[in-house]
Amino acid sequence: MSTTDTDGVLADPEVGAVVIATRHDSHADLVRAALEAGKHVFVEKPLALSAEELDAISAAHAARPDRVVMVGFNRRFAPHAQRMRALLSGVAEPKCFVMTVNAGAVPPEHWTQDRRVGGGRIVGEACHFIDLLRFLAGSPIKGFHGQLDGPGAGTAVTDDKASITLTFEDGSIGTILYLANGHRSFPKERLEVFTAGRILQLDNFRRLSGFGWPKFRKMNLWRQDKGQKQCARAFLAALRAGGGPAPIPSTSSWK
Repeated sequence: MSTTDTDGVLADPEVGAVVIATRHDSHADLVRAALEAGKHVFVEKPLALSAEELDAISAAHAARPDRVVMVGFNRRFAPHAQRMRALLSGVAEPKCFVMTVNAGAVPPEHWTQDRRVGGGRIVGEACHFIDLLRFLAGSPIKGFHGQLDGPGAGTAVTDDKASITLTFEDGSIGTILYLANGHRSFPKERLEVFTAGRILQLDNFRRLSGFGWPKFRKMNLWRQDKGQKQCARAFLAALRAGGGPAPIPSTSSWK
């Protein structure tokens, strides 16, 4: 069932789970209200636009820990990401990740560029890649640094071009280049991983190449698969299992 009658859905005892796919500024309040109504929640990213909103969700979830709250970070469920995680889990050394996102330009007046409504493209979209690196590292994020593109002649928006550096507790490091000033002929999403004298290179969730990996050279798909279907299936499987464990642990997707 699809509806805009939020109050009616939350009050309906026959509704056990809700999917939140509204604009970003409404996510946090809807998640909190759904938890308080005793519903399981699948919410499209981002979960919240501020630390205060995140704290309110954490408190609501602490009161209903039996409810599943899952953010739609689908890329970790993609076949290529799953294969990369399996390969990397056998390596004890820290990993070095380079994620290049050729996101493309969005007009300055688009709602995603409005920090009050969309949170800006870094909060609203780049979070996908922070989650992906966290998943592949298999280690909690220890610290981060972000740098936006500086203002210059002819630059209408600077908030959609940034460099984000992550450090992980196991010594791994990751750099995410989220860029809106490239050309569409270049791959939209490219990930490279360097570790233990080996390299993995993922292009657009269609081609995965291995360099120096024993018994692995490539994994190609006929069609791009970013894991959307697998992500939804994981949420449904958790509900069928009685509400847990959550497919994405809250400690890795919220903080």
